[in-house]
Amino acid sequence: MHVPRSEPGLQSLSRANAEKSPSDSSSPNENFLHQKHNFFVLVVHQILMRTGWIFKTESIIMPAVLDWLGGTGFLRGCLPMLNRFGQSIPPLLLSRRIKLLSHKKTALAACGLVMALCFLALSAIWYYAAGRPAPWMAMAFLIGYAAFFMGTGVNQLVFSTLQGKLIPARRRGRLMLCANVLGAIVAITCAAILLKHWLRPGNTEFTWIFGFTGISFALSACTGLFLVEQRDAYSQATQGIGGIFRSAFNILTTDTNFRRCSIVAALYGSSIMLMPHYQLLGRQAVPGYESQANDLSVLTFWVIVQNAGTALFSLVAGPLADRFGNRLVLQVLLLCLMFAPITALLLSQSNSTLHHFYPVVFLLVGPMPIVIRTLNNLTLELSPRAEHPRYLGTLNLCLSGPVVLSPLIGLLIDLFGFSVVFSGTSLIILLSWLMTFRLYEPRHHNST
Repeated sequence: MHVPRSEPGLQSLSRANAEKSPSDSSSPNENFLHQKHNFFVLVVHQILMRTGWIFKTESIIMPAVLDWLGGTGFLRGCLPMLNRFGQSIPPLLLSRRIKLLSHKKTALAACGLVMALCFLALSAIWYYAAGRPAPWMAMAFLIGYAAFFMGTGVNQLVFSTLQGKLIPARRRGRLMLCANVLGAIVAITCAAILLKHWLRPGNTEFTWIFGFTGISFALSACTGLFLVEQRDAYSQATQGIGGIFRSAFNILTTDTNFRRCSIVAALYGSSIMLMPHYQLLGRQAVPGYESQANDLSVLTFWVIVQNAGTALFSLVAGPLADRFGNRLVLQVLLLCLMFAPITALLLSQSNSTLHHFYPVVFLLVGPMPIVIRTLNNLTLELSPRAEHPRYLGTLNLCLSGPVVLSPLIGLLIDLFGFSVVFSGTSLIILLSWLMTFRLYEPRHHNST
């Protein structure tokens, strides 16, 4: 297969691989011990993060909160937009600052604490409201949600940068596997024990749900301080906001391999717009929905199924990524995700017993976070280490582009129903899958 070797991205990557980082001065045995230690710390960090995350699952719990508050499809559609805005613009604007930090682990801890405080604040709001919906609570919820994902976006940028710095490329799939599988076991256990008490019919305890989520994120943040990290000593000229966006555009125009990765990410990003609507489609399929619209007890089983799906797909994705590279993982996972919207439509048909099998939909959307992590890992291999924050920030910007239309998608669902929107999204995911066959796989051309 012909590979264009003259591309700027590959040239800078080759130069970066030839440079010595501060950690290269350590002995091989010391480096190995540090890698094992950091691998363990990052796994624990992700287990605690996933445990908190299951209590705020984007496809189930968070949109159900808005429905409980009387939200419309338009408001549900705002969730993915705020989600991806927080995970794209703040990381891109702060990518230079992250690069210049001598130690990234303090930023990881700080961002985790911001995430925790957002949910602890939501818990306090629900406690103040005594668990009764009020008109102002939907706006307070959206503000807290937006602030949370600004912290999350920078947190994930720092985590991926640290992963690129501390974990060798051929062990990142194993890290994803361990974190997702062990994290799912702990998270599912906590959800099975606690959520069934907090999502009972007629007694929804969002105060406790948000509080537990905040505590889990706070514990996850603290683990980052235990990483063993060598000092970085990078320099980069100051850029204004316009310069940051021009820099991102320059990467896309000059680095063909990364541009193809970004196109896959942008097409895949359209699937994120459907996340808040899966749970409503499933609940509406249950006979008697109109009389029990605020009964959220079924959500417990759905979040367990979705997290189990993430763990099961990780069992395949992790070893595949380490042995064959990230491109193959994207091809497998996107093919599965393409069927999720169609399956949701088929299993939600009225006058049918198929709604009993609707949890299969959440099994199929389980790979969504793995796809994002795999795109990040591929970007780490396509870019020089010094430029990891800038490349990751640009990738997140491309991933988030389509989600700007998410409120419009919610409005279209309110007006015309689910069928057209869900079917169209499946076709876009198909295009994303086809584009993966044009991706450059560094593992086929590098021994590192």
